[in-house]
Amino acid sequence: MDSIFAALGINFALLMGAIILLWGYACKIRDVSFIDAFWGFGMVIMAASSWVQMGMPGGRAALIIALVAAWGLRLALHLYTRWRANGADSRYTSILRSAMEKRGWNWPLAALIMVFAMQAPLLFITCLPAQLGIMASADTGAIGGIAIIGALAAIIGILFESIGDAQLKTFKADPANAGKVMDTGLWRYTRHPNYFGDFLAWWGIWLIAADAGFWVAAASVAGPVFLSFTLMKWSGAPMLERGMKKRRPEYARYIERTSAFFPWPPNMRG
Repeated sequence: MDSIFAALGINFALLMGAIILLWGYACKIRDVSFIDAFWGFGMVIMAASSWVQMGMPGGRAALIIALVAAWGLRLALHLYTRWRANGADSRYTSILRSAMEKRGWNWPLAALIMVFAMQAPLLFITCLPAQLGIMASADTGAIGGIAIIGALAAIIGILFESIGDAQLKTFKADPANAGKVMDTGLWRYTRHPNYFGDFLAWWGIWLIAADAGFWVAAASVAGPVFLSFTLMKWSGAPMLERGMKKRRPEYARYIERTSAFFPWPPNMRG
């Protein structure tokens, strides 16, 4: 157990080092929006660090790191290219402006406290299933039934999110859709297929980790619970929908007929 605590400490120190470097870069370019791309990549770093520190355990650990890499690298690339194409995210601009006006902070301090200092612990907690799942598989890495169910859930989640993002990207690329609300493809069945994919992927990874033992399941469940809360109640769907309601009058009708989060046939009477 001491080795696991030590490995977690190294992971957190590695994460904090990366966060400080990214904050320095953000101060240089006066934009923090790329932090969204680091969210997925940071998870990959945590999983890879756990893998290396535990002597590259097999079986279950290999399954976890493969799924985290597939999820995290795709998401990081997707969000990075979106940031490069669209520039600063208005959500972060608003958050920083508010902190600077209400608290008298300068830009670097507002960025450090409101964005980067918050990202590190939240990313670390969310990634606990991957970290502990890999670490606990150093000696008993066989893949059991729970892990297989978890892997299937994670794969479906990654595919769901990937397809949803690709469909939205294609929709936005068509000038004829300017100002319109996408309600086809996966977006016909849930208003947030990308967030639902995240949800399913990380509950699946948690199930794989839980296959290593009850203590792993109990110690890491905070990760998917926090992620679920974030996506459904905090900075995910609620924040996005507030902005969409203001920019797209049609979005209110879309809300009436489309499931908020979990995929479900649309209510055509809405």
